[in-house]
This record gives sequence, structure tokens and C-alpha cells, in this order.
Amino acid sequence: MLTVIGEGLIDVVHKPNGTESHPGGSPLNVAIGLARLDHPVQFVGRYGDDANGRLLTEHLKASGVVVPLPPDGSPTSVAIAELDHRGAATYTFDLDWHLPDLRERFSTLLGATTLLHTGSIATVLEPGAAQVLSAVERARPRATIGFDPNCRPTITTDREAVRGLVERFVALADVVKASDEDLAWLYPGVDPLESARRWKALGAPEGPAIVVVTRGADGPWGICADGEAHVPAAKVHVADTVGAGDSFMSALLSGVVDRELDGAQRRDELRRVDADELRRILDFAARAAAVTVSRPGANPPTRAELREALAP
Repeated sequence: MLTVIGEGLIDVVHKPNGTESHPGGSPLNVAIGLARLDHPVQFVGRYGDDANGRLLTEHLKASGVVVPLPPDGSPTSVAIAELDHRGAATYTFDLDWHLPDLRERFSTLLGATTLLHTGSIATVLEPGAAQVLSAVERARPRATIGFDPNCRPTITTDREAVRGLVERFVALADVVKASDEDLAWLYPGVDPLESARRWKALGAPEGPAIVVVTRGADGPWGICADGEAHVPAAKVHVADTVGAGDSFMSALLSGVVDRELDGAQRRDELRRVDADELRRILDFAARAAAVTVSRPGANPPTRAELREALAP
């Protein structure tokens, strides 16, 4: 079982020709993406007992994601996205981020997890961030850890505090993905690839096996113990960029699981992935992101759709 911990919310998308509402939240999108790539996955997050919360639950279950926690009495969180003429989104948020205490439920919820992924708002906004960090620390002795900071400066404006939290998660993670924009905000004036190289060394020798930087039209770049790898971005007509990074993250983790490298007992094998194999994983993830940007909203591909996109 794979587990994703983090926020689920409703994306209210304002376009030049009208307004649409979609289920969203980076961790929720990653859970959907993993399920559509045929992995058993559960989503551990919070949402309210309201119309928006029911929409999230239906969306998760329609893709086969297990939802083990019930709704609570607080409103479901909302993100308002404004799309520019290129389809790029900027966000404002109305958030309530907390989780129930997972310590008593740990063995039930996370005992069989071979890979745990988290990131985004869930890892930097209290009180939920401390609960997520505790879950990651407890899961790490048995599970591979994935992390994507997906920084939201409009929510968490204290760069130094966010940087400290992000680096704690990076040091615990095995597979890390960040955008060049994330890294430029976290480390102003530093080349994002140099920041990623520094992340690779965090927590050494027990730090991340793979660190990846997504760079839009420049294509993704990654580093592993064997060296660095890069693939070009796929050529595609862009409908919008909503959920592209989350689709990439899902497929990146899927590439690890497909190679049977998930689980703490495989950590040493994961660290031995070579640059050529990393390049193949990056290409797989880039194709997943390309399918997503070719259609509106956070709508990651199924395994069959991605197989078609990968065909010569």
C-alpha cells in the first residue's frame, strides 16, 4: 500500500471565459495520479462534512483511492486560482489544515505502507505540519519517503521558517521533487540546480537517493549518487498548468515502485540507481505531466493513457 498525507481542497479556477471548480490540493492530486497508474493508495487528509468535502471524497473514490479518515466539522479548504493568457495559475487560499492525532492509529493506517509521500501546504502550515512530520519520522524505518515542497509564498511568507521545515523533510526523504520556482524562492540568488545538489547531501549518508528539479519548458533534471540526468520537456499544446507538477510527482514515485524499489529494505538499492535509469524515470514522469497540461484542470493520466503517450 502507498500512502499520501496532506491537504485536499477545492480549486476554484477563474478563467477569462468563466469560473470552474475542481477537486485539488497537491497531495490529493498525487494520490489520484498514483491510483490511475494502477497502484493501491490511500489518502490521509482532512475535509469537511459539506458539499465540497463530498466532492473530494467522490473524486478520490472514483479513481480507486482509499479514504480511511472521516470528514470533520470544519469547512473544506478552498484554493482560488487565477489563470493568465498562457494558462499559468496563481493562487490564493482559504485553509484549515490539521489532522487527528495519528499515533494511536499508526499501525492501522501506516503499518502496511511501503511508500509515504507528502508535501506542499501540509508540511509547513501548523498545526498539521507537526503531525505530518511525526508520521514521516515514524514511517521512515519501514517505508520509502517522497517529498515535494510545492511552496506557496502567499500562505507561508516567513521564508527562513519555511526553509527550515522543508530541509527537515528533505533530510528524511528518499525521493524529492521541487520546481525551479520553489528553489528560487527558498534560496534567492542561488542556481536551483546547485540548491538541489545541496539537498542531495542533506542527512548524508541517510539523505535522499534522488532529487529532481522540474523546469517547465526546459525539461526535468535530476541527481542521484551515480550522477546527473536531464530529459527535454515533451512538446504539447498547453490547456493549463494546473496539477502538472503533481502528475510528474505521481509518475516519479510510480517509476520507483514499478522497479520494486519501495520499502525501507530497498533503500540501499534505490541509492544505487544509475543516471541512465534515472533518465528513464524522468522521461516517464515528464510524459505524465505533458498529458496533464494538454487538458484542463488537475487530471492526471491513467496507465493506459500514459502508455499511449510513450508509444513511438
